[in-house]
Amino acid sequence: MINTIAIQGIKGSFHHSVAEQYFDGKPSLLECMTFDVLVDSVLDQTSDVAVMAIENSIVGSIIPNYALIDTHNLSIIGEYYLDIQHNLMVLSGQNIQDITEVHSHPMALLQCKEFFKPYPNIKLVEAKDTADVAKSISENKIKGIAAIASKTASKLYGLDVLAGSIQTIKHNETRFVIVKSDNQNKRDPDVNKASLKFELDHKRGSLAAILNVLSDCKINLTKIQSLPKLNAPWKYAFFIDVTFEKFSDYEKAKTIVNIMAENFKILGEYKNAKL
Repeated sequence: MINTIAIQGIKGSFHHSVAEQYFDGKPSLLECMTFDVLVDSVLDQTSDVAVMAIENSIVGSIIPNYALIDTHNLSIIGEYYLDIQHNLMVLSGQNIQDITEVHSHPMALLQCKEFFKPYPNIKLVEAKDTADVAKSISENKIKGIAAIASKTASKLYGLDVLAGSIQTIKHNETRFVIVKSDNQNKRDPDVNKASLKFELDHKRGSLAAILNVLSDCKINLTKIQSLPKLNAPWKYAFFIDVTFEKFSDYEKAKTIVNIMAENFKILGEYKNAKL
């Protein structure tokens, strides 16, 4: 039974939106300002599960979160794709000419940097969380500083939206995963996606051989991310996401890859949210 869900950020953040939509209601939230704190809450059972952003359609993978999931042996039990709409918001009664600084999460600033090119006088400042900036502006009545956050945050904290949907690419999705500290659940019969990790030597054809196995077993590779092993120069860990129609095909592929690769690991088996 899931009672408490950890999110990165506070109410009004995009992680908050995912928690509400994925768990269909008003879940009990544990607000965490960093992903390290979020993971710790799952490990010490302060929270039952956690919502973690893992990749964005504009800026790509959030690599440190792959490492956190792997290092702490977390299990991915689900995923959710959220349409990300960034909005510029301020205390009431101001316009964009009044703004000298915009504070937000580094990812939000990166996704919106084109919007600010006509405003060279505005300084972009990194912060830990989009919604936390909005809350701080509201509670401290800060003028001259704007936040980039969700419309939910503007409503929660009573801010005016100066400009909506300011991200450079209008179709902007972030993929979130739902993680827990173990994988003792009975397998969902609708499972058709998995996240896997394995290691390979830096040898010609080693990765191609693995990819051929997946293809021969009718497995669709939807994501591949490599990370160097810090204690083993020129050796790499590969994180992959795969989808499949038949679980038996997937099980066959797992068996073969486990033989061919080193330190094979299942990070999660769950339902594909894109179907």
